[in-house]
Parts: sequence; C-alpha cells; structure tokens
Amino acid sequence: MSIRIGILGYGNLGRGVECAIRQNLDMELVAVFTRRDPKEVKLLTDTAEVLNVSEAEQWKDRIDVLILCGGSATDLPVQTPKYAQWFHVVDSFDTHARIPEHYAAVNEAAKKAGKTAIISVGWDPGMFSLNRMYANAILPEGKDYTFWGKGVSQGHSDAIRRVEGVKDGKQYTIPVETALEAVRNGENPELTTRQKHTRECYVVLEEGADAEKVEQEIKSMPNYFADYDTTVHFISEEELKREHSGIPHGGFVLRSGVTGWEREHRHLIEYRLKLDSNPEFTSSVIVAYARAAYRLAAEGQFGCKTVFDIAPAYLSARSGEELRASML
Repeated sequence: MSIRIGILGYGNLGRGVECAIRQNLDMELVAVFTRRDPKEVKLLTDTAEVLNVSEAEQWKDRIDVLILCGGSATDLPVQTPKYAQWFHVVDSFDTHARIPEHYAAVNEAAKKAGKTAIISVGWDPGMFSLNRMYANAILPEGKDYTFWGKGVSQGHSDAIRRVEGVKDGKQYTIPVETALEAVRNGENPELTTRQKHTRECYVVLEEGADAEKVEQEIKSMPNYFADYDTTVHFISEEELKREHSGIPHGGFVLRSGVTGWEREHRHLIEYRLKLDSNPEFTSSVIVAYARAAYRLAAEGQFGCKTVFDIAPAYLSARSGEELRASML
C-alpha cells in the first residue's frame, strides 16, 4: 500500500515535492490544496486532485502525510499547528532563531490531536543541522563553520524586488574563498559576517529609476546587505531571464577539532552540497521525512520532531535487512 501524500501550496517547493514523489515508489500524490482558483492550477500528476485550502479538513482520512509548502515568514507559523490538528505533517520552516517557538506551538497541537509532525526539514535547517550535530558529538573540542553558496537566496532576491525603482532582481550569496581555505587549513579563524560571505545582486530597473539611489538603498538595507560587501549589477530584463532564471544553491558545513591526550592531532570534517535546484533538493529531503512521519505515526510516536530525533533508517524505503547488507 502506498503512502498517500497531500501537498499544501503549489509554488516552487510544491512542484518539487510532486516530482520527488514520482521517484519514491512507495508513495502517491492524492491531492494538492491551493489558495488560488483550483481550475488555474495544472498538475503533472494526472491522478491527483486540486482543491481549495478550505477543503483540506475533509481529506483528513484520505491523506497519510500532508506536506506544507508555504513560506516561513507568515505561512508556516500558522499553518503547521493548524493542520497538525487533522494530519501528520512535515514542513520546511527555516527561520533558525524562531525554531524553538515554532516547535513548541506545533508540538502542543500535534500531541493534543495524536498526530506526528516533523518541522524544519530541508538542507539548512535539515541536512546541515545533522552534520553540525554529528561533528560536534564526534569532536567536542573544536569550531563550527557554515558557508552558503554560491547560490540564489530567494529571501534576499525578494528584498531587492521590494526596493522602489526595481522591476526584477536576483541575489547570489557567495562564500569568501580565502575564509573557506583558512578553515580547511586548520587555522580556526574568527570570522565576521562580512568576512565569510559576499552578496552579488543583478537588478532590472523600472523605466526612469535612479540607479545610484537604488544601489545605495540595497547596500544599506539592514538584516540583508548592510553587513556584507555587496555588488549591484544593473542588467536588462532579457539578460536576467537568460542568465539568471535558475535557482541553484549549496554550501559547506565544516568542523575543525582536536583529539589526543595533549590535543596534538587535528581533524577536519567537511560536508558539501552543490545544488542545481534549491527547491527540488529541499523537496527531496522533505519527501524522505514524510516517510519517517508515516512510520513514526504507525508506532504511536506523536508530537513534534526535528531531524535530530529521527533515526536514518526511517527515511529509507529499504528494509533494515537491505540497509545492513548494502550500505552499512
């Protein structure tokens, strides 16, 4: 019997989830819930239904796991606790500083309803989180470093587009190579925000907009660009579509540590991701954790979980016997 999956939200992440389900033979997409007019949403999966979000509760007995594909700023803080009343759920909440409060809200709702919820699933938080935790457990004396990019930051790109005079834009986060190499060389540098990453913006101006004013507003934007060395390129709309239509991303998690009675031996753990499509990779991680949610629920393990709480075997479609024979 297939695990019946529902998707809430059909943007880049929702479409990625649909593609990932196709590669997991123990799953099937049964429904997509959208705030748009369902008649305007065309799925790739012929057998799945498109419905308005107002109809979701009616499907609580026909969906095994509901994957929430909304944004972290305003959607998921409301949606995940709400839908955990009726479904086992997985989300990709990625506002790191607010994860504890999000966890508390979702845990309360899921426990009350007897549901399993897994939050903050993706690559950071998610796969990078696991690597940071494993590395800290193995090398308790050491330093952590996380570098993001080169890749498109969707949140920073959105911030650019909100500047008056900007018609469209994309922003790339780029690790500073000298900082990355210093970490790899075991120098354990103390790095400021500015020393770790640069930001590169490609901007299409509205007709008649003041380029100098737009550039200054972008570079001085608090919480986004003010703390970084930022370069702004003004390009045509055609060039933006031609050269910057993708959503690549990736990054590195490193931990430099020591072992030995006199701490005489140095070690470096490095994990790297290089992604053609940020949302499609994130979706693939989410779908694996949807399988885990289904299995945990079958065992009666209700409440909210994170990637730290779930054994790797729960993610795989293979049996324990197969995993021990082929991957251990």
